[in-house]
This record gives sequence, structure tokens and C-alpha cells, in this order.
Amino acid sequence: MATNDTCCSIVPYFKIAEGKIAEFKALGDQMVKKTSTESGCLYYGFCFDGDVAHCREGYDNAEAALIHLDNVGELLGKALEISELTRMEIHGPEQELAKLREPLTHLSPQFLVLECGFRR
Repeated sequence: MATNDTCCSIVPYFKIAEGKIAEFKALGDQMVKKTSTESGCLYYGFCFDGDVAHCREGYDNAEAALIHLDNVGELLGKALEISELTRMEIHGPEQELAKLREPLTHLSPQFLVLECGFRR
């Protein structure tokens, strides 16, 4: 079963440095505020379990994901100064993932190809 869904999800996990959880959460709040202005963002937020953080985020397509990364790039850089990116996945249909492979190579993500499904 094929899909015509173009949604791309970015799935990062962070290990926050000792004593830096409050600082990381403050950066997360700033990223949420900046991201709320992006028309191509479907959902965005941070989840926590102790010193582990996950950003759950989805975009209309690859272009919207790249716009987002440009928009929050400075804040993400600050977050990465106080945390380690322990896992990074990108989910979406191959025609969209193809647009993300080169620009995101520096993050060493695992690309998971959406082969069937739907989105409302």
C-alpha cells in the first residue's frame, strides 16, 4: 500500500549534562516559541524523563523541516553545548527524505522510510 503523505518527523533524543536540565528546558521553551510561528510545523514539543529529553516534531514536508532547523539553529546549537544527541531519526516518504539526507548528514541520523499509511 502506497501513501501520498509528505509528512516528515524529526526524532531526536538528548542526554542532558548534569546540572543543566533547567537550562535545557528554558532553551526548549524558546524553541517552542520560535517554532510556533512556522506554518509548515504540524506539532512540536519536548518530553522529559530525568536527564533524557526528546523533541517530538512533525512537518508538512522536507522543506518545512529545513525551514525549522534554520529557524531554531542557534538555540539548538546552545542546547547541544549542554547535552549530547544520543539518537536521531528522520521519518518520512523517500521522496521527502531524499531532500534531507545531504543537509542533515552532520547529525548522523537514521532515515526510516514511510512505505504505507495515511494522515488526516
